Amino acid sequence: MSTFRRHQLLTGATVIDGLSDNGVAGQAVLIGDGRIAAIGRPDEISVPADVDTVDFSGKYLIPGLLNANVHLLMSVVLETLVRYEDRYEDLIIEAAQIALKSGLTTVFDTWGPRRPLMSVRDRIDRGEVVGSRIRCAGNIIGFDGPFSGDFDARINGIGSSYFVDRVNAMWVENTGRHLMWLTPEMVGEEVREHIGRGIDFVKFASNEHGATSAGAFLQFSERTQRVIVEEAHRAGLTAQSHTSSVEGLRLSLEAGCDLIQHCNVTGPTEIPKATLEEFVERGCGAVLFPLTDKGLSILKESISDTEWTMWKAADANCRNLVESGATILMANDGGIFAPEVMREPMVKNTWNGLPEGEALGRLATGHFTWLRAMEEKGMPPIDLLRAATRNIAEAYHVDDDFGTLEAGKVADLVVLDRDPLSGAENYQSIHAVIKGGERVDLDALPERPLLTAELPGPIEEESRFKRALHHGARLPACPSCLPGSQ
Repeated sequence: MSTFRRHQLLTGATVIDGLSDNGVAGQAVLIGDGRIAAIGRPDEISVPADVDTVDFSGKYLIPGLLNANVHLLMSVVLETLVRYEDRYEDLIIEAAQIALKSGLTTVFDTWGPRRPLMSVRDRIDRGEVVGSRIRCAGNIIGFDGPFSGDFDARINGIGSSYFVDRVNAMWVENTGRHLMWLTPEMVGEEVREHIGRGIDFVKFASNEHGATSAGAFLQFSERTQRVIVEEAHRAGLTAQSHTSSVEGLRLSLEAGCDLIQHCNVTGPTEIPKATLEEFVERGCGAVLFPLTDKGLSILKESISDTEWTMWKAADANCRNLVESGATILMANDGGIFAPEVMREPMVKNTWNGLPEGEALGRLATGHFTWLRAMEEKGMPPIDLLRAATRNIAEAYHVDDDFGTLEAGKVADLVVLDRDPLSGAENYQSIHAVIKGGERVDLDALPERPLLTAELPGPIEEESRFKRALHHGARLPACPSCLPGSQ
């Protein structure tokens, strides 16, 4: 980051503060000690003698963007976790820098290895490392680790039990599937222990993660969900859930969650009207995972009819939630996959494998996709901005510091070349990012590319490599008798 002097005055821009429905042209923003000191016409602001004036004439100032659901260590495949076993913090830093470069000044990591995430969180907060501000939950309470039936069960029996157990332990600690056997009171004790390690918010599983029935099964009872939420609130933290069915969604609402992740994902069944109304009545944050119309049309060609019925319902849910007046939050499961993983059919033929610009789950660009998708679904321009700023800050109870441009708040701003209220695509016209009053050197990020680096070129031996089953003329045999695709 390039550090400004003690005070700085940003002049000439149209300020869209997230409070008013429109921007105000020709405004000045005075920043001191990393916070906004004043906003108004230049002749209305008392400017200190040591001020550094920056002219942003013709630009647009908006609050720093927030993302309500990212995974800064997303590439949890065996190859990545073995290759970078002692560098998980480096992977998280790289991801936090990619997020910051894309205008995300604060991100909420909702599933990942708690200890490395908290370490990087604290290093960024202390100013030792550049990156988007991180707040994290550690594990999703009720799920087992990356190498389990909840995520990728193939690794059991491939990786050594020593390595598999160690990786799973880093994510799970005392919050895994064993909780499903316990009484609500016993679960509460485990959650208190988990909170005591320093997480920023609590996330639990209302539904399974698709391992058994595409997410339809309930993970915890109504009483247990309520106890988990109560433990979070008792500690002064927010509570959220992972849901994937209309009943899981209802239970989480009634348990008192502050926000619910990917609540538009409810299998083949659309959210009932009564549940939509309950979202509004309770003021619960509705985190949506939308695709653009183009993304949906591409995806339809590579998925099963069963999956397509689910995506159609998810799309209808987005539109219905907008119409209902629910408080909508921007999120995208944003993460970085290793480049070799992106080539695999397990990724290419899914929503994560959609082309750049339509792939919601990309950390660097998925939030831009989100904004365009929700614009297509009828969300008004100012509501798009609030979904990516104020609504997230309020749902996570950090709105005293973030989410809008107001005197007293942390000076997190994004400077755009084009008006975001004229079209969602204009959020990509990033001219500058200011975090905590300091302008970010966007060209320098990420400082140490790992997963964002290009794959190395072919080794010498690859030019001589002969496959056992070569491509070309078909072999005179039954294709179903040939294991694998060589």
